[in-house]
Amino acid sequence: MSRPRASLIGSFTVRPKTPKPRGFLPHSLILALLPLLLAPLPVKAEKLPPIWGYGVKSCAAFNATVKGRDAGDDLQDLEYLRYKDWLTGFVTGLNLSLGKDVLIGADIDGALNRIAAWCKGHEKEDFFTASMDLVRMLGKLR
Repeated sequence: MSRPRASLIGSFTVRPKTPKPRGFLPHSLILALLPLLLAPLPVKAEKLPPIWGYGVKSCAAFNATVKGRDAGDDLQDLEYLRYKDWLTGFVTGLNLSLGKDVLIGADIDGALNRIAAWCKGHEKEDFFTASMDLVRMLGKLR
């Protein structure tokens, strides 16, 4: 088989046509679509995932629970156990996802005491923020 050779017509060289690959877009179409492809897309404000359970309760509510529990109120004792259950699940989830003990050996009761002390000075914050502050302090999670 011989290859076709370029032929000379006038002062121009004519080369045989090479077939275009399937799916080939002309350069003019690509240039016309390029501004549309590079245009910034509208960005929706990023919505944070919901936080459920006792993490959304205020430090003021937690302080009232601790105060009632210390005074011997059985209902406040049950409420305190709900905070403890929430914190236990939260810390367990962090431990599993990070592969380390974020409380560095501290127990949940000690963590709750520390959170109660933090909440006394931050009553408008929520229990989640108080818990994260403790985790950051003890576990150096940043």
